[in-house]
Amino acid sequence: MKLKMSTVRWGWIAAVAAIAAQCAVAAPPVHLDRKGERWAAATLRKMTLEEKIGQMIVVWAKVKFLNAESPEYLEMRDEIAKYHVGGFGMTDPVKDSRLAMSEPLEAAALANRLQKDSKYPLLFAADFERGLSMRLIGPTAFPAAMAFGAAGDKNLAREFGRISAVESRAIGVQWNWFPIADVNSNPANPIIDTRSFGEDPALVSEMVAAYIQGARSEGLLTTAKHFPGHGDTDTDSHLALARVPASMDQLNDVELVPFRSAIAAGVDAVMVGHLIVPVVEPDPNRPASISAHVIEDLLQRQLAFKGLVVTDGMDMAGLTHVFSGSEAEISSQAAVAAVKAGEDMILIPGDLAGAYNGLLDAVKKGEISKTRIDRSVLKILRAKASVGLNRNRFVNLARVQDEVAQPENLALAQSVADRAVTLVVDAGRLVPLAARQTVTATQPAAQIVTVIFSDYPDGSDGGRAFATELRKRAPEAVIFFVNRDNAGYVFDRVMNSVRNAGSVIAVAESVPNPRRTTEGHTGGSARLDRGPMQLLTGIVKTAGAKTVVVAFGDPYTGGSIPGIQTYVCTYSNTTVSATSLAQALFGEIPIHGRLPVSISNLAPRGTGLDRDALTAQAGALRR
Repeated sequence: MKLKMSTVRWGWIAAVAAIAAQCAVAAPPVHLDRKGERWAAATLRKMTLEEKIGQMIVVWAKVKFLNAESPEYLEMRDEIAKYHVGGFGMTDPVKDSRLAMSEPLEAAALANRLQKDSKYPLLFAADFERGLSMRLIGPTAFPAAMAFGAAGDKNLAREFGRISAVESRAIGVQWNWFPIADVNSNPANPIIDTRSFGEDPALVSEMVAAYIQGARSEGLLTTAKHFPGHGDTDTDSHLALARVPASMDQLNDVELVPFRSAIAAGVDAVMVGHLIVPVVEPDPNRPASISAHVIEDLLQRQLAFKGLVVTDGMDMAGLTHVFSGSEAEISSQAAVAAVKAGEDMILIPGDLAGAYNGLLDAVKKGEISKTRIDRSVLKILRAKASVGLNRNRFVNLARVQDEVAQPENLALAQSVADRAVTLVVDAGRLVPLAARQTVTATQPAAQIVTVIFSDYPDGSDGGRAFATELRKRAPEAVIFFVNRDNAGYVFDRVMNSVRNAGSVIAVAESVPNPRRTTEGHTGGSARLDRGPMQLLTGIVKTAGAKTVVVAFGDPYTGGSIPGIQTYVCTYSNTTVSATSLAQALFGEIPIHGRLPVSISNLAPRGTGLDRDALTAQAGALRR
């Protein structure tokens, strides 16, 4: 019996591989042709009500190796068979508070297997905000969006979109929940921050449009988020309802500008945030994601958007706190409210059965018309046809290694990180640093002391990468990793080392993360926690004249620390940003970045000091 089951399973895998092998060419641009139109209309006519409801729901697919009989895989098959889900959002399992990333081939194989299990082609989506490296090991690793704002070149954003599209389509993902069209005008924003291109609506609009154009040119659906703008908020909507305090004039002049640009560029979907927007929706308990005033009146009528309207994650506290009951009851109420308000797709409900059954019951009771459901499902099917899922739903696994992480794409991503590095102030002209300094009798210890502040005891991948790059250039450097748990214990040791150092590099690594909080900021935070911040402040007070403070992510960190004399921003804590930081500090690459945001007490938007590369050293350690 085991032999027979094994034979069947291998035959099934071979069949999927054979079908996938037919897809050997790059994806064409996003385009709905007449065949696609006819397919969408014919498919809609054949669907049962239950199938239509399922098409409006997207749930997570956590990428890792899965046996065909594993509980996780069988659960996803059940979500397809029982609930007829329209697609999956690709993400990673979490292990020890970190994402347990898999490789592109595993993602592609899982997409193919699930496509084979589904009666209708599935739409695979992801929040590849920094490209595929956001969720997978090995693809082209881009820095955060704000780094593109600092580089100030829309052609880089267009290439970012194009490369993300090529790699996404290679692994079976047809839809990215990006770009972020939020204008980060509030420095206290805990969740948008470096995920935004900046605080200037014109710059954000330019970058958003360029990304959309690049992505759609290689067959990737795009999403502008978080409508009508999450930039001027001080609360993480994963934790609580965030409030947008803007007047209608400000909404029109700032928040809505990039969304208009996205719509003009042909964006395929708009994601509506769990945001209270009093100037549009007077009900304080009705977030934008379930507000007809926001969706139907503002987005669809005033802005004339005709594409997919989708929710932010329906499991987020910014929405769930509005309702009461069990998780299934909350998911049911939220899904019904969202569709009544004009949403086409329900993303990541807290309880799939609750959302599905709630919508089904609402239609059967006449609360939502069948015509209303048909309108959304037709849009979903047309989106699927626009990326060719009506013709071929599989990817060729043999081509993944040809399309993902091409050397020229890796080089371009590194170039973006290089060009983003911004020297905000440098009163003592510390940058570039000397790679080696003479050890004297009075100064026998290492001349460079580096303190890397992180959420993790051993730093992030980017923090560890910077430590490695630093040791290549200054083998005698002393390096401390500091986090909220050990900051008090190492305080004295760090301060003693800093006092005796020839130069100090203080790397403040903090980035916006869902549900991340710090002491005193229960609504979310993108800043260092209290203990690390106290230590960093002490370092600047004691050794500010010889200290380079690096914002390795959130650029606003330095605004609350008095006495900073040298300040560098990378806007990202990725490995490419770590390489760029080391090269910039030691004069191996020029520095020409410009602040895309204003930092209180330090510098306004547009600030940036230029430094040429040191001719003798330039390129010496780059590779």
